[in-house]
Amino acid sequence: MNQPQSLAAYFSGWAADRPARLAVAATVRALATAAIELAELLGRGALAGTLGRSTGKKGEGDDQKEIDLLANDSIVEVLRGAPVASVASEEMDAPLLLDEKAPLLVAVDPLDGSSNIDADLSIGTIFTVLPALEHNEDPSAFLQCGVNQLAGGFFLYGPQTVLVVTVGAGTQIFTLDRSTGTFLLTHPKVEIPQRTNEYAINDSNSRHWDDPIRTYIDDCRRGKDGPRGRDFNMRWTGSPVADIYRIVSRGGIYLYPGDKRRGFRDGRLRLIYEANPIAWVIEQAGGVASTGRERLLEVRPASLHQRVPVIAGSRIEVEHAVRLHDGFQIRGERSPLFSRRGLLRF
Repeated sequence: MNQPQSLAAYFSGWAADRPARLAVAATVRALATAAIELAELLGRGALAGTLGRSTGKKGEGDDQKEIDLLANDSIVEVLRGAPVASVASEEMDAPLLLDEKAPLLVAVDPLDGSSNIDADLSIGTIFTVLPALEHNEDPSAFLQCGVNQLAGGFFLYGPQTVLVVTVGAGTQIFTLDRSTGTFLLTHPKVEIPQRTNEYAINDSNSRHWDDPIRTYIDDCRRGKDGPRGRDFNMRWTGSPVADIYRIVSRGGIYLYPGDKRRGFRDGRLRLIYEANPIAWVIEQAGGVASTGRERLLEVRPASLHQRVPVIAGSRIEVEHAVRLHDGFQIRGERSPLFSRRGLLRF
């Protein structure tokens, strides 16, 4: 059996001695170095100390853990040796200037899903690589649409440690060989099935949803007896990277909509360093990623830590959920004749 291609070999072939690509490749490899160290630390669990201990509130309802800061510091440190002008992070209020002459910017969520660490659930690191602009120490340099990304993806720390990444040439999955400390290409050019019977959403928030999301989920719940004509399963971990990895692996739809709760009107995922890299990974694997009203990668950021609603995954299912947001189908669902309690429902 042939040895899978290493991360270094993959990026060497992709970069092909082009300076701009070589810079991107070096940056992703630096992030991989930090991810390997984090995977080792997380794998020690309680033996490494109380990693899930809270350090106090950070931002709007985000509970910052000790491990969040350790992950952030590790990533910043490895990026100091990469061609990165500035780094932005969920754990920092403002970008940190590293090398004003370097060609790239990196934005990260150092440890997505860290609230699940004490429950031993999969968590991860989400990242995006963007072209550097002027004044890279200023948040405005990072306010670029997702279509500007040069590389994006996430590391997942679970039973296996994997890297899901795209540089615009399809979505690749690399698996960490723990015996050698090397990421190996195990799933080249992943394709997400266009149709799915699985959806991921936090159903406990259903009373706060707007009509399009409520209609979509109600129809899924009704299964083969409802308008969709087939049964669905719900999957939800509370760790976005884990849910997205499942979708990349076997299909599905992930929904984290805005809702009527205070602070949730615009969803909870951060546009620049969570939603955009996830959206690009999904699109490059043949899926769709939307806010419900527009393509995620075309949303123009207004602030560094901006939040955004996310509907992403299998093409047919996401497109169906998006169509509900135009109001036409919902008006039909809510009409006296065709509503769930109407005369023409059987």
